[in-house]
Amino acid sequence: MSDWKETSDNDTGVMETTDFDVPPNYAVRLYNDDYTTKDFVVAVLERVFHKSEVEAVTLMETVHKEGSAIVGVYTYDIAATRAELTRTIAREEGFPLRVDIVRVV
Repeated sequence: MSDWKETSDNDTGVMETTDFDVPPNYAVRLYNDDYTTKDFVVAVLERVFHKSEVEAVTLMETVHKEGSAIVGVYTYDIAATRAELTRTIAREEGFPLRVDIVRVV
């Protein structure tokens, strides 16, 4: 249970928490395959994961060379949504791009 106290900084009556549970984070991982194009992976990283072109190319190369890479760390709902959106876009384009999420410990 959280402990609440009134802020005394500016007498606004705003309540702030002093103790709360932080939700766990989940990593989204992309996997290399022999069919998904590098350009498509870069586009997904830019569109779905909001990476710059430089970041997207670097991550794509990591996926290609190492077999997989973590492309983002988010709360569960955001990670699951981005992973599912990636799967949907890949299937619509005919690519078998594999993506999963794993809890960060």
